[in-house]
Amino acid sequence: MKKQEIKKMSKDEALKNIDKLKKDLFNFRFQKMNSQVTNPAKIGETKKTIARLKTLLKGKINA
Repeated sequence: MKKQEIKKMSKDEALKNIDKLKKDLFNFRFQKMNSQVTNPAKIGETKKTIARLKTLLKGKINA
């Protein structure tokens, strides 16, 4: 997900995306334990996207 897409999101959309990404991250951890990860870089990318969304929410709450 690109930064421009994240900036255009509403608060509700960001919260829904965070929940979805956290579930994905949870599943990636299990795949990693079972050596079934197809793309290990996806884990780091997911973490960064969650952080970006949380930063966006923090800015919208304080604004």
